Amino acid sequence: MPTVAATDATFDTEVKQSDIPVVVDFWAEWCGPCKQIGPALEELSDEYAGKVKIVKVNVDENPQSPGQLGVRGIPALFMFKDGQPVDQKIGAAPKAALKDWIDGAA
Repeated sequence: MPTVAATDATFDTEVKQSDIPVVVDFWAEWCGPCKQIGPALEELSDEYAGKVKIVKVNVDENPQSPGQLGVRGIPALFMFKDGQPVDQKIGAAPKAALKDWIDGAA
């Protein structure tokens, strides 16, 4: 299952109303570390298909959602369960570290 691109308009539907835990990746085109973790998140999206949804939000095009969560730096990853943020991870990390974080937070 590929990652899902969400906008400010679809954030509630894709993230807050999800039946499964959601990892939200706040990113931007110009952000090197964001591009660094992109492929790992795509792979993890496939590995966790049906168990954890991975949603990407471009902060330049959608400033409202990250603003509501107080995002100050990117990449910023948030774990949502039952519509609420339960954990966050700021900055790039290798795939194994991202997987460990998802396993611990989900």
